Amino acid sequence: MIRRLQNRIAESRVALPVTLTYLAAFMVIQVLLGHDTWFQMALLAISSLLMAELNNANALIRIYSRMVSCSFIVMTTAASFLLSSTNVGWAQMGLICFFIFLLHAYQDGRAAGWVFYAFAALSLASIPFVHVLYLVPVLWIILCTNILAFSLRTFLASLLGLMVPYWFIGAYDIAFQHLDSLAAHFVALAHPGAAFDLTILNDHQALTFIFLMIIAALGSVHFLMFSYQDKIRTRMIYEMFITLSACCLLLMLVFPTLFNGFMALAIVVIAPLIGHFLALTHSRLSNIIFFVIIAAAMLLTIYNLL
Repeated sequence: MIRRLQNRIAESRVALPVTLTYLAAFMVIQVLLGHDTWFQMALLAISSLLMAELNNANALIRIYSRMVSCSFIVMTTAASFLLSSTNVGWAQMGLICFFIFLLHAYQDGRAAGWVFYAFAALSLASIPFVHVLYLVPVLWIILCTNILAFSLRTFLASLLGLMVPYWFIGAYDIAFQHLDSLAAHFVALAHPGAAFDLTILNDHQALTFIFLMIIAALGSVHFLMFSYQDKIRTRMIYEMFITLSACCLLLMLVFPTLFNGFMALAIVVIAPLIGHFLALTHSRLSNIIFFVIIAAAMLLTIYNLL
């Protein structure tokens, strides 16, 4: 097996530190351009470390590689317009924590505790971005078909997890007579905006969507073609990522007013797909694609910063 430059970079122990340095440079450029995004960048750095934990705890890539975290950082910085709000950063972090907790419940219908923590994390993500709850029915199906942990106990645990954060918010709103704000929060679920009104998207959003769609397709097709090389548990996890990436990309098209929120979530589930591709391919073509992706991401980052 030929170890190309792509493989040496993907398997390098300095790949993540170098990418974090890239993130720090991006942060400085943001500040120099007058964007006060220090807190958003801090959330991104924490989420990147959580992605590393997600990778390590579940052996998402069967060799040593930090491509999952590196891909997450590069895609998020490429979509720099997402950093205009802290909401998407919180939503990303909540979804990553959801996966970290949920995957502990694999093949355990009695793992009510882990399922509770997972859906509580998802509920916390829904506080800044309530429309993440659109994914809950799909996640219940995944709990049954991919995590193999669906039971009455875990289903009730998921409901309890979803409700608990709002119990505290509800108590606060009752104490300070702000119940209207809580009601408006959930009413927004019924009013996601005009469907398929793509005219509201700008060129920055459209180009970033095309970039994400291409690399999601590339990562998904590669995994489905070579999934036999991975363990059954890993296959189940990646099938979950493929399903959720398709859901997020579809929701971005159906409800363009929610574009940025679902793009942030899509990046979380696409990062393992493209990371798997970048770390485990060895052909001359994949080596070229590796550098084309890096170049495209950097050009997109520059374009979105302007």
